[in-house]
Amino acid sequence: MFYSKKLKKIKQIKHCFFSRKNGFSKGIYKGLNCGKGSKDKKVNVKKNLGYVAKKMDIERSKLILMHQTHSNKVVEIKKNNYKKKIIADAMITKMKGFALVVLTADCVPIILYDTKNEIVGCIHAGWRGAFSGIIKNTISRIKKISDDSKIYASVGPCIGKKSYEVDKNFYKMFLSKSRKNKTYFSIKNKTKRLFNLRKFVTDKLIKANIKVDQVDRDTFTENGNFFSYRRSCKLKQKDYGRCISTVSMPELN
Repeated sequence: MFYSKKLKKIKQIKHCFFSRKNGFSKGIYKGLNCGKGSKDKKVNVKKNLGYVAKKMDIERSKLILMHQTHSNKVVEIKKNNYKKKIIADAMITKMKGFALVVLTADCVPIILYDTKNEIVGCIHAGWRGAFSGIIKNTISRIKKISDDSKIYASVGPCIGKKSYEVDKNFYKMFLSKSRKNKTYFSIKNKTKRLFNLRKFVTDKLIKANIKVDQVDRDTFTENGNFFSYRRSCKLKQKDYGRCISTVSMPELN
């Protein structure tokens, strides 16, 4: 379990970037696999989500998951939609007693809190979502509720720069959007570049005037702590688990 030093100091919220440790899954999913979309036994995923709800001190029905599609879509969770299937890559809410969840296996989990308006949020930011505006859209959605905001963000465990090999086409695509994107790449060899996803995502938050801190762990290299899509591909495994990150505003007793 990993925490943001800044968010930990804010008494109005609870948050956690869970590792893969503990949990009920076996084999390649060993530990706390919370991916409903994985091929893991449904009963184990269900137990794992129950474990997370307990740790977050909320009812399981109020642990809100998204059906993530690497989009730039943001949904505000309200009383009338929290039981529905949420197809999005970011969520925000003003509701207390609900935990918003993001699942990752190399992509970036981002947890947000607007201290002025008491709004929590979470973002699933892979390169596609970050490239197409998921961060900007989430901040805009918060500011739509109130323009007078003070937002803090924590960028959670994700694939590290040294582990993220990409090809020339990937590199060219980023450069075609902006020459400034060159700063997020370094040369590995004649055909491969290394991409700094963490910095790419962080700079978008900073540009939006968000105060950011980091839980700087590499999901690819830390096998004992995290699931990794890229590592599972490299090991030729048939599937991979997903780590869970979550934030809530507890109800006052």
